[in-house]
Amino acid sequence: MLDPWDCATSDYERSKRAATLAALGRREYDRALEVGCGAGVLTRALAPRCCALMALDVSEIALEEARSRCGRARGLTFGRCEVPREWPNGRFDLVMLSEALYFLDREEIEEVSRLAHEALEPGGECVLVNWTGENDLAVGGRQAAELFARAAGWQSRGCRQAELYRIDVLTPEF
Repeated sequence: MLDPWDCATSDYERSKRAATLAALGRREYDRALEVGCGAGVLTRALAPRCCALMALDVSEIALEEARSRCGRARGLTFGRCEVPREWPNGRFDLVMLSEALYFLDREEIEEVSRLAHEALEPGGECVLVNWTGENDLAVGGRQAAELFARAAGWQSRGCRQAELYRIDVLTPEF
């Protein structure tokens, strides 16, 4: 299987995935959205906790890998789309944005924040996972998380800072 970032095999990625799942506030979610599913490694771990999980990515190659990796998990659907322009319809009780925000520019991050806020059911959670090491993109991981949190009415339920990543759990203020 294609795994250019060693998501399935590296200790770092396994540890980050475990921390991400541990940060979730619920044991199970009715309807979840994962933006930027990549090759589906987190998707595969998240799917058993969701009655329905919509996993999205901009890359059809990544989606093919994710479909292959996840098999026929119950309630799992995949779709190719580019957020924020192609934000999916529907309401969710979990929105997962893992390693996706810093690929967007400032305005797109703010728009995704507003769209995620509007799409969350009362009591729902939005989980951000961001690489905080150096990158050559316009926005770094720390800055992306801070922009996202300020752009809509979010309340922080916690932020876990590790050496090279951070996990933010946000809930909508209603």
